[in-house]
Amino acid sequence: MDSWIIWIILAAALGVAEIFTLTAALGILSVAALLTAGVAAVGFPPALQIIVFVLAAGAGLIGVRPIAMRHIRQPPAQRFGVSALVGKPAYVTREVTGRDGRVRIGGEEWSARAYDETLVIPPGATVDVIEIEGATALVYPRE
Repeated sequence: MDSWIIWIILAAALGVAEIFTLTAALGILSVAALLTAGVAAVGFPPALQIIVFVLAAGAGLIGVRPIAMRHIRQPPAQRFGVSALVGKPAYVTREVTGRDGRVRIGGEEWSARAYDETLVIPPGATVDVIEIEGATALVYPRE
């Protein structure tokens, strides 16, 4: 069997393995094997084929992989608008029950309800915003 066919088979196997791992390393090795298959098809000796593979793989792993990994990693999702208020502390300005109440969240006054409808939270208490429903904050008292 010609050596270029072996390199093509190796490149295909590494490419399939990359699909399952998503590390970028096996994909880079697959590309290096494809380059080596081209060199082997031209008729270069096996020693030179190995050198081409090692150089291509090394250049890819040292030069390309760090760049690819920076693009693969996503920054944590940022919350905007009312969803950013969930988890924030709030100050009760008017008694909060399961039906109504008022709280101050980050300088803004919001209508509020107790997350647990049996609770009555007195003015001056600090609560956590559990959820926002329309223009109403569902809150729960801090312990």
